[in-house]
Amino acid sequence: MPKPGSRRSPTRLSVDVLALSLAAVMLGAASDAVDTPLTDQPGDPLRGRQIVQDHQLGDCLLCHSGPFPAAHLQGTIGPSLSGVGARLTTGQIRLRLVDARKLNPETVMPPYYVADGLNRVAHQWQGKTALTAQQIEDVVAFLATLRTP
Repeated sequence: MPKPGSRRSPTRLSVDVLALSLAAVMLGAASDAVDTPLTDQPGDPLRGRQIVQDHQLGDCLLCHSGPFPAAHLQGTIGPSLSGVGARLTTGQIRLRLVDARKLNPETVMPPYYVADGLNRVAHQWQGKTALTAQQIEDVVAFLATLRTP
């Protein structure tokens, strides 16, 4: 525990928040959302858009489509991201990015903020999350802006 008045590091804070939020979801104490942001820094929608469109980083468009110029490079496995900000709260979006298996154990959506309990992870990626806490918040901020279907 930090001393009263001291600040936790963003990493420690995000791990604590994530652990509490996921524990609440698993125990049924929360609905289908992680309402508490993973960082003290608000998400940046411009960086979030870049992550969503980056085929090396987020690779969201491998499975999802949305309001993006290169329609031929978008997937159809997952739901369209168009209007996701009107359909889901930021907490619901956050949980789906952190670990959608909490809602559907059979989902093909990869967990972007889980490092343990994964199968067939290349050695260089073991113990690491696909996205950082700040990157998750950036993507949440961007997806929340997509309000038109």
